[in-house]
Amino acid sequence: MSEDARRLIADTAHALLDEVPALKPLKLVVGFDLHGRGDTQQFRLQLPDVTVTKDIAADSKVRIDMRRDEFNRLAEHPTISGWRKGLETGRVKVTGIDQYLKLITQVVEKHEERARLKRARH
Repeated sequence: MSEDARRLIADTAHALLDEVPALKPLKLVVGFDLHGRGDTQQFRLQLPDVTVTKDIAADSKVRIDMRRDEFNRLAEHPTISGWRKGLETGRVKVTGIDQYLKLITQVVEKHEERARLKRARH
């Protein structure tokens, strides 16, 4: 099960980085807390090389906390808009160092704005 989660986290990270290439050079450790039936699995995602290990990620600058079933749903079709919706509805909780959170938010917002402008022109 944890091997499956590690693969899903890596695949999701790759998909989101492909969607927002400006995030690719970001050096960051992200802690994932996935809550299942009666237990919590913890993973450490290291960027930019997308290395996932089963670890508490004590050195993480950003933590993502969510239910395992919600993560599975988002990992099925990983998009920035899907993750944003998860954040807005409270199904995905992100905490961490403000500077990192603001930087990621700014980069994603600029990406979404460019995508909106591109759609409007066509």
